[in-house]
Amino acid sequence: MIRLHFTETDLRRVTLAPAPDALLEIGLSLRRLRGAPGGTGWSRPAVLEWNREMVTGQGARVGRLLDLVSCDAAMPAFLCQPDAGDFSAGIERIRRTPGAELAVDLSHLTPSREVSGWYRELADGGAAARRTLVSELDDYFTASVEPLWPRIRSAAAADRALRAEALMRGGVDALLATLGVACRWEPPTLHVGTAGTHDIPLCGRGLTLVPSYFASAPVVGYRPGGTVALVYPMAPEERPDGASAVLGPLLGRTRAAVLAALRRPATTTALAERTGVSPASASQHAAVLRNAGLVSTVRTGSAVLHTLTPLGEALLRGGPARHGSGR
Repeated sequence: MIRLHFTETDLRRVTLAPAPDALLEIGLSLRRLRGAPGGTGWSRPAVLEWNREMVTGQGARVGRLLDLVSCDAAMPAFLCQPDAGDFSAGIERIRRTPGAELAVDLSHLTPSREVSGWYRELADGGAAARRTLVSELDDYFTASVEPLWPRIRSAAAADRALRAEALMRGGVDALLATLGVACRWEPPTLHVGTAGTHDIPLCGRGLTLVPSYFASAPVVGYRPGGTVALVYPMAPEERPDGASAVLGPLLGRTRAAVLAALRRPATTTALAERTGVSPASASQHAAVLRNAGLVSTVRTGSAVLHTLTPLGEALLRGGPARHGSGR
């Protein structure tokens, strides 16, 4: 159990990562290939299929990267960069990371097998080992993670909309209470279910919440002087249930898909990503559904959040609307 202790300043500095962290997804997917036990994220059909393909035909693409992870130890901090922006920016940071800092990152690991000479050279700050690291991260991402990236981005956008709605409706307390059964919020402490027992005072650094497609359990990471990152499994994707096909003749296929996608509240951008239409089209379909009393829309700053009304829920469920049931 890790206990994250908040001050009032930390509560004001709880933020949502703006996008999925490509380097983090690399590290967590590698951990799975090392045999880490499954969890929430591994129930996703796309991830299960990915794992089968990797085990049966693409394992050679991993190269030396498995030396960086184990099933039960921390990952090096350079593989957790939620504020990097994208994969290329994260790789550039690794290129520029001082050798001494890389050595500190790697010294915190306890590899589950004897490591290679390359790993030892990397820990010693060797330039050739650094070039190999960058090259193999690039190869692995391109071959093994990038094919899933549109799906990962879509799932991250949906998850972010869920957390943002919780924050809007109930503040930080409600947000921290949405992180799953492995995280328990007892103000002013967040209890995170992990191996070992550690107390981490946030000391005004705040907390960045980072959703992960490949995470099977929460992971806590931080850099000296930076904010603490709590990595958690993204909210499970909805399984197709035929609602779009059933409602298609009534509403039209795309509008039915938009309605079904709002089982989880979404911004216009997230709704567009879930349904594969443009934001303008998503906004138009949401407006029609809103005028029909099936969707409710609220504005938060420059963004809007769409949710189902009781009538919209009833239509998807195939039963009568339940009036007066607050959300």
